[in-house]
Amino acid sequence: MDDTQWKIMNAAIELIKKKGYSATTTKDIANLAKVNECTIFRKFKSKKDIVLCALNEKKWEPHISFDTFEQCVWELKPDLKMFASKYLENVTSELVKLSIGLRAPQIYEDIAPKIMEIPEIFKKSLQKYFEKMYEKNKIADTNFECLALMFLSMNFGFIFLKASFENKLTSIEKQEYIDKSVDIFVSGIEKI
Repeated sequence: MDDTQWKIMNAAIELIKKKGYSATTTKDIANLAKVNECTIFRKFKSKKDIVLCALNEKKWEPHISFDTFEQCVWELKPDLKMFASKYLENVTSELVKLSIGLRAPQIYEDIAPKIMEIPEIFKKSLQKYFEKMYEKNKIADTNFECLALMFLSMNFGFIFLKASFENKLTSIEKQEYIDKSVDIFVSGIEKI
């Protein structure tokens, strides 16, 4: 990628976070990137192409893989705090704003698999973790996929609300939220 392509991609992403995909025009992108609109079409085929190229760049791709969640000590509280911390380190308010901005019929089918990668990895990692904790007799037998979805939703909900309202809804900071929510969650599933 050359500097002009980076400027165009960054401008497109910033505008999509603020206005959404449908409301963002190539003229808006050109103005923000400080390039001629024709330059956009010399560097990319379309607005959609800009987004698809940008989403393949490390800058816009969270660094979550199954390896991210393998540092378990097999104790519920520290492990779930690690899961929540890793998730919230990678799924930022900016990423949430971008994924919301990309929910447009013109592009959604092309990007849905990319957007679903993170929650899918998180859910499957948690589900395997809960199954293993059941085998270790640390939690009761239950629907482990449902349990994983609850934990995922709890963390996604927090970052979604922060992305939407910043600190206007709550002043609770990320670490306090992780500590308290994990404590409450564990008290509901821990086998005593």
